[in-house]
Amino acid sequence: MHPIAALAFDTDAMLAGLRPWVECESPTFDAGAVNRMMDLATRDLILAGARTERIAGRMGLGDCVRATFPHPRQNQPGILVMGHLDTVHPIGTLEKLPWRRDGDTVWGPGICDMKGGNYIALEAIRQLAHREIETKLPITFLLTSDEEIGSPSTRDLIEAEARRHRYVLVPEPARPDGGVVTGRYAIARFNLEATGRPSHAGAQLAKGRSAIREMARKLIEIEDMTGDDCTFSVGVIHGGRWVNCVTTTCQAEALSMAKRQDDLDRGVAQMLALGASSNDVGFRVTRGVTRPVWEPDSRTMALWRTASDIAGQLGFEIPHQSSGGGSDGNFTGAMGIPTLDGLGLQGADMHTLNEHIDVRSLVPRARLLAGLLTELA
Repeated sequence: MHPIAALAFDTDAMLAGLRPWVECESPTFDAGAVNRMMDLATRDLILAGARTERIAGRMGLGDCVRATFPHPRQNQPGILVMGHLDTVHPIGTLEKLPWRRDGDTVWGPGICDMKGGNYIALEAIRQLAHREIETKLPITFLLTSDEEIGSPSTRDLIEAEARRHRYVLVPEPARPDGGVVTGRYAIARFNLEATGRPSHAGAQLAKGRSAIREMARKLIEIEDMTGDDCTFSVGVIHGGRWVNCVTTTCQAEALSMAKRQDDLDRGVAQMLALGASSNDVGFRVTRGVTRPVWEPDSRTMALWRTASDIAGQLGFEIPHQSSGGGSDGNFTGAMGIPTLDGLGLQGADMHTLNEHIDVRSLVPRARLLAGLLTELA
């Protein structure tokens, strides 16, 4: 049995510590709310022995926190534990999705994606410190504020920090089979704008050209471009203010995902080539945030084998896979830094009002993280 199995992880204690994190709502676009979450995490990091640095947000988004733990070789490249504390759930979600436990299931906004994973990574360090187990490499935490919108304000920070480290561990949710992630698909976001001609919808409807109608046409065209190699979806639309006015402008956001970079590049070209349906209206596509494809290399696979050996000694398996969904692991993996993602909790229905974790995964996943932190060299 792996010596990490002797660490005194306690499920109820971990849930008690995690609950305030989950009940501190932190939607990406509410910088104040995200910063309150960063305050809470910073306090827990300091109590665990870390030296923390607050990195001011930009683009109107929240702050980030960098935390380093004491180590005799502090200036050497070490292990970066990287996670986000923003969620997709708006303020008030707790009323519909309160913290609730029923047997082996606990619900709450952001509990699986990915506050639970971040918390058990911190708990792993706490338990190692309690037993005075020194890791071979120094450990840094980087907690970011905008992953759920593609990390537009933090990609440079993530990449700069990753270059200073030998390994990157990402406690995003585990795969449904308990597996981990050794690669992720490429993702591109797009901003769409349709323009029309205004008129009074009641008195002179025929004189107008509706931007909403044009966007509806293009939405169907975009989603019909989905194939086996590349997917397209429109997830956000804003248009109109008065029902008695023919709408002049309509904005939307689209997402495209592909397993290979070449397929995504072709998808991007398709999107950027889209034009208006007629001369009476306008339609424009601009490119937004892109996550590069991350394909596993030999060093990432060696990292997975180390993790798999630890898991085996702890009595479970962690198969690996490339995955959709995107994470900040796309950036570090694409840079060629050995990265292991999906190290967080098992659960389901992320980004919905049924988001939950499997309580039985808390201790095994925390032990796995502790094992990696101690064995990586």
